[in-house]
Amino acid sequence: QVQLVESGGGLVQAGGSLRLSCTASGLTFRSYVMGWFRQAPGKEREFVTGITWSGGNTDYVDSVRGRFTISRDNAKHTVYLQMNSLKPEDTAIYYCAVSFPAWTVVRGERSYDFWGQGTQVTVSS
Repeated sequence: QVQLVESGGGLVQAGGSLRLSCTASGLTFRSYVMGWFRQAPGKEREFVTGITWSGGNTDYVDSVRGRFTISRDNAKHTVYLQMNSLKPEDTAIYYCAVSFPAWTVVRGERSYDFWGQGTQVTVSS
């Protein structure tokens, strides 16, 4: 059974930074994509960013491009989300997810097979 555990959320002032981590267990395959989604209060969950197993391909939603960076350490089965220049509108519960088999980052959440429990990120103005 695949399990994903996020960490690193918290409260930060606007302009600050946070780094989220997501560690996967139970993964026995290599061709998978890991993604980050978020859900703000009263809004639908949205795709934020994703990365292929090789790390060679990434995708970002326009609202975070240039501020957020996704990376992964396959040896540790961990994906990271470095979030800089945070804005109040980044406040949300952040979820990591894995899609397999997959070789391309896709944005649709239905393409992702396993999800973490989420971690709260709150950005104060």
